[in-house]
Amino acid sequence: MPEISEDDGVTRISLTLDQDRYDVIVGEAILANLPTHLAEVGGFRKRAVLVTDSNVGPLYADAVTKPLRAAGYEIFEITVPAGEASKSMEVATDVCRQMLRAGFDRKSFLIALGGGVVGDLAGFVAAIFQRGIPFVQMPTTVVAQVDSSVGGKTGVNTPEGKNLLGAFHQPRLVLADVATLQSLPDREYNEGFAEVIKHAAIRDASLLSLLERVGTRRENLVPLIARNVAIKAAIVEEDERETTGVRALLNFGHTVGHGIENAAGYGRMLHGEAISLGLVAAVRLSVAYSHLNQKIADRLIAVLKQFELPTSLPSDLSRHDIVEAMARDKKFEEGAVRFVLLKSLGDAFVSADVPITAVEDAVLTLYGP
Repeated sequence: MPEISEDDGVTRISLTLDQDRYDVIVGEAILANLPTHLAEVGGFRKRAVLVTDSNVGPLYADAVTKPLRAAGYEIFEITVPAGEASKSMEVATDVCRQMLRAGFDRKSFLIALGGGVVGDLAGFVAAIFQRGIPFVQMPTTVVAQVDSSVGGKTGVNTPEGKNLLGAFHQPRLVLADVATLQSLPDREYNEGFAEVIKHAAIRDASLLSLLERVGTRRENLVPLIARNVAIKAAIVEEDERETTGVRALLNFGHTVGHGIENAAGYGRMLHGEAISLGLVAAVRLSVAYSHLNQKIADRLIAVLKQFELPTSLPSDLSRHDIVEAMARDKKFEEGAVRFVLLKSLGDAFVSADVPITAVEDAVLTLYGP
């Protein structure tokens, strides 16, 4: 289990993996503290690339780069267009080439400042640039803070599917400043809670009760974010590279969700919105195939609605396209899907007994009556 400590309103979750150990630090207004934390970790040279996007950069880049420069770091900034389209091999190649032209080498390090797209893209660049350089995650969205910044999965999309090109590359440090969540539009804030609701479903039943009470109020966020980081960290420690099946539990709702996200065209739906629909399908399949109580299923769907997340598909989205995208997903093995189901709230497992036809039928139910 990860080590968790609290000091002056800041929570530190420490992951210990086979070959890596790093901290996730969750607090408020802590972006400027990066030089101190880099010194604590040690081993960083004084040259870094900061990768951000066109939305986050104008808001927070200065808060990160000014204290770094004051501490003697040379910082080169790269800004990519905001949105899922930047999570591509073309953009990754462009970032690498900018770094090469600027004279960076394998003794440099990279800072990812942004949401899940920036974190996945920049982490992937760090994994492949001169066969790997250290990087730091500074997530600025709910979904990035509770999920994608922790665990070392990096990657980019292709037209054939989401995250089909990637590498495991653990960060040296994750610094999650919950103050950045206050600037998110409601839609972007709420979409991250699809992953929080997923955590409640697979590992922490009492978390669902908390979500029902606090709703979308942006208050006292450090304990909530830290609680979710601890859930993700514990699963990653158990199964860093998805070899035992434990980490696959984090894919609850993602088989269908990724298919929907791909079929809709990246950018039409936010990641969490597509995952919300995938969660609805997974909950319904859990009722049918693992005897999940219908009241629990209804409760989970009600919480998704509480966060204004979609629970039914737009009528113009093709079921055929969704199913075709699912078939290209990494969670298929030799044509069979490993589908995550719930036995009860907080108790998930990976099943090989859900026929693909049942998954297709579950997609059909998302179109409503």
